[in-house]
Amino acid sequence: MEYTEKDELLIDNRWQDLLRSCEKIATEERDWDVIKKAFFLAKEAHKGVRRRSGEPYIIHPIAVAKIVVDEIGLGVKSVVAALLHDVVEDTTYTVEEIESIFGAKIASMVDGLTKMAGVFNSNVSEQAENFRKVLLTLSDDVRVILIKIADRLHNMRTLGAMPPNKQIKITSETIYLFAPLAYRLGLYGIKTELEDLSLKYRFPQDYAEIERKIHETELKRSQLIETFNAPIIEKLRSSGIDFEISGRVKSIYSIWLKMQAKQIPFEEVYDLFAIRIIFKPTAIIPEKSQCWHIYSLITDIYQPKPDRIRDWVTIPKANGYEALHMTVMGPGGMWVEVQIRSERMEEIAERGFAAHWKYKHASLSSSGEDDFDRWLKKVREALNSPTENAVDFLDNFKMTLYTTEVVVFTPRGESRKLPKGATALDFAYDIHTKLGHKAIGAKINHKIESIFTPLMNGDQVEIISSENNTPKREWLAHVTTAKARQAIRNYLKRDTDNNIEKGIEIFDEKMREFGITPSARVFRKVLPAYACKTKDEFYSKLGAELINLDGIEKILRQNSANKILKFWTIQLSNPFKSRAGENKKRNSGSKPPISVDSDEPEFTIAECCNPIPGDSVVGYQNPDTGKIDVHKTSCDELTRLAAQHGDKITSVKWSSQKAMSYLTVLEFRGIDRIGVLMELAQLITGELNINIRELHIQSHDGIFEGTISVYVKGMDDVNEIIKKVGQIKGIEKVMRINNIKD
Repeated sequence: MEYTEKDELLIDNRWQDLLRSCEKIATEERDWDVIKKAFFLAKEAHKGVRRRSGEPYIIHPIAVAKIVVDEIGLGVKSVVAALLHDVVEDTTYTVEEIESIFGAKIASMVDGLTKMAGVFNSNVSEQAENFRKVLLTLSDDVRVILIKIADRLHNMRTLGAMPPNKQIKITSETIYLFAPLAYRLGLYGIKTELEDLSLKYRFPQDYAEIERKIHETELKRSQLIETFNAPIIEKLRSSGIDFEISGRVKSIYSIWLKMQAKQIPFEEVYDLFAIRIIFKPTAIIPEKSQCWHIYSLITDIYQPKPDRIRDWVTIPKANGYEALHMTVMGPGGMWVEVQIRSERMEEIAERGFAAHWKYKHASLSSSGEDDFDRWLKKVREALNSPTENAVDFLDNFKMTLYTTEVVVFTPRGESRKLPKGATALDFAYDIHTKLGHKAIGAKINHKIESIFTPLMNGDQVEIISSENNTPKREWLAHVTTAKARQAIRNYLKRDTDNNIEKGIEIFDEKMREFGITPSARVFRKVLPAYACKTKDEFYSKLGAELINLDGIEKILRQNSANKILKFWTIQLSNPFKSRAGENKKRNSGSKPPISVDSDEPEFTIAECCNPIPGDSVVGYQNPDTGKIDVHKTSCDELTRLAAQHGDKITSVKWSSQKAMSYLTVLEFRGIDRIGVLMELAQLITGELNINIRELHIQSHDGIFEGTISVYVKGMDDVNEIIKKVGQIKGIEKVMRINNIKD
């Protein structure tokens, strides 16, 4: 379809806007020439093509290029690569042709961006390999990843044009990988916007409600900020400090997270805003000293909370972030967070890696290796080992994106940064893989502890090892770093692979005796019978002689009459299976919902979140069991699955159900008194006629707390229990636990 005069006017307006943005980076005539050449080539290559929103496709690369220069702060080559980032993938142009026109460096960047476009395809081995290739170029040219983040940001800004199921897939990828990656590269503003947009399309009602309440409380909040800031402004001015001060509302996503974690309403989230002080440094006093000087001036006015001081000027975060954070008691008994940083620190906080790199090379000490360089090395190290599937690969990479760190020390005083929650075993593997394999204990601050002991800031750690020790599978539950997890998996994999091969031979031979070909239908009977979740687990146990096939004939003869679909009907659609040859960006149509009978496919309730009728749910086509696992849309595991296997995400909904009970767990807390437990049980079983499966309760210092597992028919039952239990004298809190763990 040819572009209209209105389309051409829109394109020209956006193009002129980009040119104005490029004035700060295009310092020579040849810079302008290459930018213009890239634009006109991209415009011609995408000629007549439209996005799902209906606007000309060339608007997208222009928007990505503008984000690259305005919001990330990259230069001419990055703008050119952004304009060309879809040309090789979507048109007849090749990387070789791009190289002949624009040179090897830009062609290499476009090639990396083209590979990135296939990261989340259904071919998981190719997906993992492509992503690995791109990530392993991080040390050479991090701009490829930065441009990809800009591409994702614009796609998220225009996500409203996509169908709901596509939105679930894209938001899951974004919240699982792209937002943490943006954070790790120091792009705080972009990371926040990606999170907010993910929430907007994943939970639109929650987003709209929080946004409305933020707007409604704006006047009162402004008055609080003005009252709080007034004495600080006076104090800083009298001290001759050149500064700017502002109060910023926390992101909608961070507010929502706090509401979910604490199960509280918006009105009970008290730290809605933070005060930021940005000062212009003087040539005489070091920036760090000026930060602490401002800190001392503020604490002359307001009392600080000692355990809420965050000193990232002495030891910056690994992504380059520097600031001094403090929490003080403000007027009216309200805790207020104050952030102190210089103009240089502010630019690094907003522009991330691009600003960090600029300041590093402007420094006389730029030859030294900094935290960011060390992180890039860790990324390469963590991802350099062979990975056969995208699940392990993406999990390992995501583990390098940790956001909260602890600093610990070797016996010789060398500092090491690890993610918060890291154990002594993580520390051992961080030192050397062989030391991790042989670790049997640790001396933490000269006291012998388990290798599973979590480390705290300032700990000094010495690993105790034994040549006879080897990694155990249970170690995987006690490590948090990608390096440790991958090293343990690689060690265990050798034995597992041998057991799987042996198990396959045993099982295939047994099936041949019965004249049966192993199929998904066979494994739907076999796996539950042997308490295995996957075929590999079954084969591995069989090969290791942990199970045997003595009763296999009886299992295979069992009829599969008791199916979950006897109890409800589910409609499903799968909009992600694209026809061969179709462009995945422009022709991602969806199939109409189809009705499913009571025999096929089979559905299971996901144990990670245990959804019940009334919950918003999504299906995942489990390749190991052949069934569709039903998850809550808010389930963390669903987010991971949707990010890694978007083609297997299926739209499902409760349409009708017969009498069936679903397990859910409630948590409660209150003031202890005689008879409260009996009153609780009598209310649930007697008055509400609901069966209790388990009840766990403990009392200490006059406070009791516990959990109760009950069988309900849906959310109406849950809401009634919460309402009634909340009315029992002494009960202070009762809420549903979203993720149930055995």
